Amino acid sequence: MKTALCALLLVCLTANALANDNFIGFQAFTLPDPQNDRPLEMVVWYPAATTATPQLFGDNPVFVGVLAVPNAPPTAGEHPLVVLSHGFGGNWIHQTWLASALAQKGYIVAAVNHPGTTSRDRSPQAAAQLWQRPADLSRAIDAVTAQPQQFGAVAKHRIAAVGHSLGGWTVLEIAGARFDPDRFTKDCNAHPKLASCTAYKQINPAGTPESKARLAADLSDKRVTAVVSLDLGLSRGMTDESLAALPVPILVIAAGVPSEELPAQLESADLTKRLPQASKRYVEISDASHFSFMAVCKPGAVAMLEEAVPGDGIICGDGEDGRPREVIQEQVISLIDEFLSRSL
Repeated sequence: MKTALCALLLVCLTANALANDNFIGFQAFTLPDPQNDRPLEMVVWYPAATTATPQLFGDNPVFVGVLAVPNAPPTAGEHPLVVLSHGFGGNWIHQTWLASALAQKGYIVAAVNHPGTTSRDRSPQAAAQLWQRPADLSRAIDAVTAQPQQFGAVAKHRIAAVGHSLGGWTVLEIAGARFDPDRFTKDCNAHPKLASCTAYKQINPAGTPESKARLAADLSDKRVTAVVSLDLGLSRGMTDESLAALPVPILVIAAGVPSEELPAQLESADLTKRLPQASKRYVEISDASHFSFMAVCKPGAVAMLEEAVPGDGIICGDGEDGRPREVIQEQVISLIDEFLSRSL
């Protein structure tokens, strides 16, 4: 039954891609970094000039994948670039739904696996280097812009960064926000149940004077001209001064389902209050959970996750009696596309 369902899904997705005639290419590789010993797994989705049959990518026993043509030639002309940053313990597969949708709309989209904070690499030493996350996105921008023949030409001044959870913090940092470790530690004494406080304490990114200084440094990349935050965490450590002076427009999308660990009012809504009035937009989706911004789960995924690690089935949950995750994500895609079209 499960095999038949997956086969039917593949047929439907293929038919839809062929009907839209909007083919996208897909490439995966590793960016070497011999100097800092931080090789970076990266995937790129892009508008493709091909009629080849697409294949499923990002598909696994838990999450539904999307269709793309491997190593397809890119379409002519310039395209805006979006770099994606996953959350703590996540990976690029979790935002395939967004990457493929934006690529079909004409964007080049690059997603990375941040060493230490990805499901594929949980090294405590790498995880503690939070300041490397914005640099990872800068490396992705470097790699894509340097190879127009491989992914398509990137339009100058049209580069955006989109991040989920800890990825939301990452894109704020690359846009110019500054983090104050002392402020965050003090705030966590008042709000110890926040998931960001738990994760921060676990990895201890400001454990030495040197790491504390690097975490508080300017981590911005002036090539990024718009950012989107998807139910971010760790924002309460950002300084009021840096947020008030943020030089790029920002769309903040929050999950509205009540959460003790990631409440919208203490994270996304609080962040928005401190941003420049003229360049911000805040949207709270009432039936979205923190995990609604991850890929759609397959039937039976919850049972499989719970059997492996009790409690992990939560990642497939959205608001009770709310819309299906696919519908929520359609709204998110529309919001992001509208925002980027106007901002870029």
